[in-house]
Amino acid sequence: MFFLYNLERRVTLHPSYFGKNMHELVTGKLLNDVEGTCTGNYYIVSVMDTFDISDGRILPGSGLAEFTVGYRAVVWKPFKGETVDAIVASVNAHGFFAEAGPVEIFVSARLIPKEVKWEPNATPPQYTNNEDTTIEVNTQVRVKIVGTRADVGKIMAIGSIKEDYLGTLQN
Repeated sequence: MFFLYNLERRVTLHPSYFGKNMHELVTGKLLNDVEGTCTGNYYIVSVMDTFDISDGRILPGSGLAEFTVGYRAVVWKPFKGETVDAIVASVNAHGFFAEAGPVEIFVSARLIPKEVKWEPNATPPQYTNNEDTTIEVNTQVRVKIVGTRADVGKIMAIGSIKEDYLGTLQN
C-alpha cells in the first residue's frame, strides 16, 4: 500500500559546495540518497518536496556541513492480504519467484492451484494446466501476499495464487 510520509534525514555537504545554491545541492543529494531505497519497513518510491532545511552545522575535524532536511515522500509498504501484480523471475519444482517492483515474492507449489502442475520437461520449465494457464519466466501474475519479512535492505514476501481472480494475467 502507498503512503505519503513526512520524514527527516541528515545530509552532509562538502565545503567546496558552499555558496549561493547550497539548498539545491542539499535537495539533490537527498534525492540521490533516499529515492529507491528500503528502510526495512517500507520502500521510498519518490521524494515529493522538501519543506524544512535547517541551517548548516559545521562538523568538527572534517569541515563538512550537516543539514537536517524535512521532506515528504511516497512510500510503499507491502501488507499481508494485499494483492499485487508481479513478473515471474524464476521457476522451479518448489514454486516460483516473482518481482513486484523491489519486492521479491515466493509462491510455493502448495499455494498454486492443484490443476496447475509442474512440467520439468517443458522448454522452458513451467507450471501449466495444459489449457490457458502457463507460468514461466516473464509471465505476469496477480499474487496475494500471505506473509512478509523485512531485512536491512529489502522486503521479501510469500504469496499465493490459489484464490479466485489470482494467477496469470491475460494479455
